[in-house]
Amino acid sequence: MKLNKYEKDIKESVESGEWEQIPDFKEEAKRYQEVAGATLKKNRRVNIRMTERDFIHIQKKAMNEGLPYQTYISSILHKFINDRYIEKTT
Repeated sequence: MKLNKYEKDIKESVESGEWEQIPDFKEEAKRYQEVAGATLKKNRRVNIRMTERDFIHIQKKAMNEGLPYQTYISSILHKFINDRYIEKTT
């Protein structure tokens, strides 16, 4: 496996003993896994009404992305509320 300069620097840093394992690593890892799981858990159902035309466009875009349309809509909403959705200017 080829490493770039940044990766080589990290590897050398680890091998020279500059890094330490955090205390109670297994407990911390488990805690972070639980937080990640709760963050990604979809536990709310939302019903929305939209025009047939918009729905068809969403289905087509979702299909192009290889996603179910519900997942695609959820992804758009997630990006929007986290200020990561970028509108195209024409």
